[in-house]
Amino acid sequence: MCKSPATKLRAQGFTLMELMVAMAIIAILSAIAYPSYTSMLVNNRRLEAQGALMGFVTAMERYRADNSTYVSAAVGTVYPAQAPIDSGDKFYDLSITSQAGSSYILRATPINNTSQEDDGYLEITSTGIKRWDKDNSGSTNSSENTWDD
Repeated sequence: MCKSPATKLRAQGFTLMELMVAMAIIAILSAIAYPSYTSMLVNNRRLEAQGALMGFVTAMERYRADNSTYVSAAVGTVYPAQAPIDSGDKFYDLSITSQAGSSYILRATPINNTSQEDDGYLEITSTGIKRWDKDNSGSTNSSENTWDD
């Protein structure tokens, strides 16, 4: 059986309509997946900052065991000043916002011009109270005394 030239061409590639349908499907899937992906990145970076704060707590307790006070502990000396600790890209600045002989408040503040800048700061106190400024208002209320979503 002999094939016509039109049949031979049809068998060798895709029609423009088939390509357009495939591109439309890819565009729809991308539009759905991309926001979820960026949200996952923000959540993962927040978790890295929480881990860094827990490491900072350990460093502060070690400092107090050696010096009997928290007073002279300094970011950069006791613990690195940015998080994540083991990554090239930094998304949070770590700081000691309140410090006394027997207490402290540690904070992870999102760095401006990063994907985290609108995520709100994280805090942990020497008594273990965790705060997350979820609404990024610059202060926390009682409903934000947790690191959970």
